[in-house]
Amino acid sequence: MAKVTVSQLTEMKERGEKIPMITAYDYTTGILADAAEIPVVLVGDSLGMVVMGYDSTIPVTLDDIIRHTRMVARGNKSSLIVADLPFMTYQVEPAEALRNAAKLLQEGGAHTVKLEGGTNVASTVRRIVDCDIPVMGHIGVTPQSVNAFGGYRVRGRNLEQARQILRDAVALEEAGAYAVVLELVPSPLAQLITKRLKIPTIGIGAGAGCDGQVQVLHDMLGLFTDFVPRHARQYASLGPVIKEAFVQYSSEVRDGSFPTAKESFTMDESILEGLEDI
Repeated sequence: MAKVTVSQLTEMKERGEKIPMITAYDYTTGILADAAEIPVVLVGDSLGMVVMGYDSTIPVTLDDIIRHTRMVARGNKSSLIVADLPFMTYQVEPAEALRNAAKLLQEGGAHTVKLEGGTNVASTVRRIVDCDIPVMGHIGVTPQSVNAFGGYRVRGRNLEQARQILRDAVALEEAGAYAVVLELVPSPLAQLITKRLKIPTIGIGAGAGCDGQVQVLHDMLGLFTDFVPRHARQYASLGPVIKEAFVQYSSEVRDGSFPTAKESFTMDESILEGLEDI
């Protein structure tokens, strides 16, 4: 597959072609997404929760995102690679946001960046875009604002919230964003926004009316068994499979059935004789 570009996503929207997008966090998942011809790969700050074990995305640093983006970029040669700007790397001032966005491209190998917010970050989006760094927006439930929201709840069910989310979407498009993620937004509202905007919408818990969908890798592969978000669909159940493999390996090491001659290497036995006097 040829390298996917930002302009191709707009063309996909115009043709009515849906846009699949998944998260990836390392070299291996980058390779697999490439082989599956996934057009857009997100190195999300969700890695803080699914890879690093934090309770939220807030502890994730710019260096964390750069490191993991570099891994994905080494393995993926065709997808459009989007990297998240972490908490407080773009909120202070546009100039700082621009420097940090540039680092994700220069040091991480990302092609575009993603940031959370709408009208409140529109000027920052414009500053970054004006320097030829493509920006993907993210509105609705914004995980970096979990402490302000008081949890991960659907937003936009009342008139005030719905109006603000629509304003946010329009503001991001006018600021030059090439796409916008709608997270945990009621399906009818997401569909209205999708029709209103010329740029693609990427939904996560926002219904089928969006131009594309994004899923967190660990959710869709069933790597976690204790909690599955309602908006996620498990396309595999790898958690129990991996656990069973670990259990079997441990058992075979303990009972001496691993390794066998098949997993071992031989040598000329006469060489051992020369070691007896040492």
